[in-house]
Amino acid sequence: MTTIDTAAITAVLPEAFDERWSRLPGIQVDGRRITIDPAEYFFRFESSTWLVADWELVKSQLLEAEETTESAVEQLALEFIKAHAESTSDAAQVLATAYEVYAYLFRDEHLAGLGLPQITADHLRMLRQAATLMALNKVELDGRISNVGPCWFFPAATSVVFDLDDETGGLLDEVYHGGWFNEHRRIESIKAHAALGGRLVHGCQSVPDQSGGVVAPYGASMAVFRDDLAAFKAGWIERVYAHRVNPAA
Repeated sequence: MTTIDTAAITAVLPEAFDERWSRLPGIQVDGRRITIDPAEYFFRFESSTWLVADWELVKSQLLEAEETTESAVEQLALEFIKAHAESTSDAAQVLATAYEVYAYLFRDEHLAGLGLPQITADHLRMLRQAATLMALNKVELDGRISNVGPCWFFPAATSVVFDLDDETGGLLDEVYHGGWFNEHRRIESIKAHAALGGRLVHGCQSVPDQSGGVVAPYGASMAVFRDDLAAFKAGWIERVYAHRVNPAA
């Protein structure tokens, strides 16, 4: 039987995270320093290794690459991952890589073309932080979900941490998991997520069916993923919402 490393995870990131992340069990924020106790933080923690690729390499070799009639963007990402991604047991490296990915995907310059005037730069900051923590979640090739933390459930986690009402939390989730309903943004997302060893997949259709997302390896069984998620999501979403400071929000 494999022993999973449950030692505390500590990462120092470029941006100071909101101290209210400490409302969730097992996570402490001190400015740019984040400390996670896996035993407390995760609902399920069965793997302490992740696949990552160097973000600078993604920027220089993949972000500007163009798909052709012979090679789709997904193929470009898969080939890049095969050539450059490496397994790591350093969760701080995963968080640092994820921060770069989401600082890129949720950058302020996209606000003007978003068509959602109620979404602000502050909302993008929330998305960057929640998505960075989401990167510690994990799906295996056989489709089984091995790591699940509160940030799997975006609207629930962000409502707890940022005191969002249900409507705003749901709107934030749409921005997160819709690729902003824009093919240009989806292509950008596929390329950027190569740094985290896969592609962003979702268990939900839309906000009312809150099922979260994860960066899954190419080739992972989505049927097993769907069934595994369905079995646990309701109870775990409830456990996240239980940490709301103002339950009436």
